[in-house]
Amino acid sequence: MGSDVGAYDYCLSNLRDTDRDRYLACLLSPENKRGALAALYAFNAELARIRDTVRDPLPGEIRMQWWRDFLDGQAAGDGSSNPLAQGLRSCIQDHNLPTGVLHDMIDARIYDLYDDPMDSRSTLEGYAGETASALIQLASLILDPGNAAQSSGAAGHAGVAQSIAGALLLLPIHQQRGQMYIPAEILAATGLDRDAFLKGSQTDAMTAAIRAFAGLGRDHLNQARQGAIISKQSFCAFLPIALVEPVFEQAEKLGYRAAIQPVLQAQWRRQWRMWQAKRRQRF
Repeated sequence: MGSDVGAYDYCLSNLRDTDRDRYLACLLSPENKRGALAALYAFNAELARIRDTVRDPLPGEIRMQWWRDFLDGQAAGDGSSNPLAQGLRSCIQDHNLPTGVLHDMIDARIYDLYDDPMDSRSTLEGYAGETASALIQLASLILDPGNAAQSSGAAGHAGVAQSIAGALLLLPIHQQRGQMYIPAEILAATGLDRDAFLKGSQTDAMTAAIRAFAGLGRDHLNQARQGAIISKQSFCAFLPIALVEPVFEQAEKLGYRAAIQPVLQAQWRRQWRMWQAKRRQRF
């Protein structure tokens, strides 16, 4: 089946509003791949923002179940009235993407709907593997299917680094909600538990925990760089990874204040870093 150009255009427009960094990564990608990448990224953004659009977990779970049913061809209606779903269907068909990976992505995102603690580093790495890492690998399949497998190791570590950077960026919001993405074992090593961190009174310990969390992200970023075997065609799947190191730097500098004030760089700086990463073929 040929690609749905109208749905792809919608997904790219939608992505501009829901995930500006990946929207820019699409614009830096080959023109004939942008629509499919935009559909994949817009689907990810849709899952990531469900917590922001529901008041209770149950409606969020119902929305995620619709996407599961859609992937299985069993959704209420055929998705024809949903251009994002149409775009995702075209993306899957045009590039033979494995729907099982998308199912795992949905299942992992259930965690976002609740306030359960992240009990260990391995739990965090598993969550990142099925979300951010999987997204990079799927994007690699779109960009260069013949060589995507060789970048799977780099995608695994890069996705963990990206997930940690994302958690640091959202730390003030998570703090207000009572969510916790810093693994319990990192908190324990600094004398904290989930409730003590969320209370926000032990600032020295919070600073230590945030720096240790950023340090874990750096470790994975370094491993992604050292073990990177990425084809030139696949590299655009890794462009957003160029944005994570400044997040670690700012979080380490702010310490406990990263739970209060955002660590996001200005938009123009993020655009410049991605452009530089593409030019140098290095994230």
